[in-house]
Amino acid sequence: MGEFKPITTQEEFNSAIAERLNRQKESILKDYSDYDDLKKENESLKHELSDTKSVLEKNKLISDEFNSRIEELQGKINSYELKNLKTDIALKNGIPYELAGRLVGDTEEDLMEDAKNLSNMLVRNEPVAPLASVEPIIDDEDSAYRNLVRNLDLQGE
Repeated sequence: MGEFKPITTQEEFNSAIAERLNRQKESILKDYSDYDDLKKENESLKHELSDTKSVLEKNKLISDEFNSRIEELQGKINSYELKNLKTDIALKNGIPYELAGRLVGDTEEDLMEDAKNLSNMLVRNEPVAPLASVEPIIDDEDSAYRNLVRNLDLQGE
């Protein structure tokens, strides 16, 4: 190596570090040479992400609508099943069809208990057997006289 020469001017300093600065600049440019490509790719991914988010929101709204419709229909099914169960229990316990809706309860056991209570309160109008005839049996001979008496006008003149 040569003898050390101190740098006394700015020009000497600039020329001494110019080569080192150029190497550093090339190294940095090499490291960041794909910066523009990455920037474009980043923008593309941001756009794709916003599209995906909008599709996701749209699908979430549709899903919420379907879920609410499912809940509504499930409620209707449950009410129909309960009504059918009430009708079956009422008819099994001798309660008229019109009163089946008055049964109270959510389970079959509750409805059965209520149906038994209601059927005990209902008055059953069972057909009454006809009474025995208190009139004597009329012979054909007497029936002619009886018809004659019935047809007489018994009022005075």
